Amino acid sequence: MNSILRNIIRPQHIGAFLCLWFFAGHLQAGEYAVASASPLATQAGIDVLESGGNAFDAAIAVTSVLAVVEPYSSGIGGGGFYLLHQQAANRQVMLDARERAPLAAHRDMYLDASGKADKDLSLNGATAAGIPGIPAALEHLQRNYGRLSLQKTMADAIGYAQNGFEIDDYYRSVAKWRLEVMQRYPSTSAVLLVNGEVPAERAVIRQTDLAKTLQSIVSNGKAGFYEGDVAQKLVTSVRANGGIWSLEDLQQYELIEREPARFRYGDADIIAASLPSSGGIVLNSIFNMLDQLDHDQAEPVEAIHQLVEAMRRAFRDRAEFMGDIDHVEVPVARLSSAAHAQQLLKNYSSAKATASADLRGVAATEGGNDTTHFSIVDADGNLVAATLSVNYPFGSGLIADGTGVLLNDEMDDFSASPGVPNVWGLLGTEANAIAPGKRMLSSMTPAFVHTPERSLVTGTPGGSWIITMNLLGILEFLNGGNAEAIVSRRRFHHQYDPDVIRYEANTFPASTVEALMEKGHQFKVYPWRTGNMHSIIIDKKTGKLDAASDPRGEGQAIIAGD
Repeated sequence: MNSILRNIIRPQHIGAFLCLWFFAGHLQAGEYAVASASPLATQAGIDVLESGGNAFDAAIAVTSVLAVVEPYSSGIGGGGFYLLHQQAANRQVMLDARERAPLAAHRDMYLDASGKADKDLSLNGATAAGIPGIPAALEHLQRNYGRLSLQKTMADAIGYAQNGFEIDDYYRSVAKWRLEVMQRYPSTSAVLLVNGEVPAERAVIRQTDLAKTLQSIVSNGKAGFYEGDVAQKLVTSVRANGGIWSLEDLQQYELIEREPARFRYGDADIIAASLPSSGGIVLNSIFNMLDQLDHDQAEPVEAIHQLVEAMRRAFRDRAEFMGDIDHVEVPVARLSSAAHAQQLLKNYSSAKATASADLRGVAATEGGNDTTHFSIVDADGNLVAATLSVNYPFGSGLIADGTGVLLNDEMDDFSASPGVPNVWGLLGTEANAIAPGKRMLSSMTPAFVHTPERSLVTGTPGGSWIITMNLLGILEFLNGGNAEAIVSRRRFHHQYDPDVIRYEANTFPASTVEALMEKGHQFKVYPWRTGNMHSIIIDKKTGKLDAASDPRGEGQAIIAGD
């Protein structure tokens, strides 16, 4: 079956489509806005919009600048998902630019002689890298959706690569964390470090090889990356460092347009990333359970209990059933149904936590935290929510010689061995096992939410937390919260295994923690930054925009126009 049509409209979605059609006529904004993880990228997007470009042109500008100034989170050596709304056609589509496994990849490639997964191979260096998707996305956006040339939309990125940009404190902190791996590779150390060490405050990083590669994409489109001199250098460097890429891997890479996940909660229509992102299905399942639990009427402690129990059950399904829908059969309709939610809640108790061990075990068959997000609304009402990644901070740590391309380590998002967690602690089974040309399962979840009064464009990085952070942000929106409240909301997370509620400091009052512990829940404070959300709200009555970037990060939201 055509991969674009695999997750196509089903009868249960018809009501949502009718509602979306009604809402779409009210999306036109007049104002325009960009919210991203970097002030430089946000301004580049705004400049493109003010130069006659649309939201899709701005997405190219933001993507390419982030690829230069935020190498610890994204880049043309990575991948991601773009959720698009074309206002004139009232059309929503997901661009799947997720990485693929090399054709020489195999199910047990990260297992040692004793059958134990070798995390160094799946996280660091050439062996960890999937075939990137972002260069294909840049051309696809320009060719099919944009108004301006790549020369125009990627000019700022090339300038920052050639002339340099000033690093921030977060760059320094994650470079320190990944220093040993970055020091392994002279090509990386020479560009992203200074004298082999973490750069000093406000150091300027120049990436002249990356500037040339970006210019190659401008001049030749995707062929400027996946063919010719750049492709040969990528393959040569990967193989010299023990990897398995081939020229055929690069030449075969194709971006796929997919039908997004769509579902309804109360009077809200929610559109989110579909497989190979697990986000849309997991969110759908959680909201189905919340609907059956009358979540909107729950008292605060009970509401948190319900959320955790729904997270637990939906993530258990993620572990067992989900993978690349072009390679495995995933029961999308069943997992997304109200009947399935009812079945999941059969052993739910409002009085006590359900131990994850007491749920049906994840069947093992024989056989990002670093990511970025941006949101855009243009003056015509076109929308973009995009979540992009190289997986771990600074990806694999390897810059391919002569290209400036920092390679991802997304291969770790596969299940290296059934029942063995990846770097984010997520379990998987055969559905997400490694196979040649397969896309690895993801948690990246760009999303749109439409109510009769307002629309939300949102998303966040954060590895396995992405789905639950988006869940909490959407609930804040549905409760009337503004953009600042959505991106600032305190966060907590449960993913089935480990069986613990992880949360950022000051999320819960002590009395709430005590009440939930009496129900049997366990807690653990998460010591790192939880996400970096960027959200834009459209008021459908006034056409006014409200935008905010997460205070936990260094990003910026700009509203301009009317």
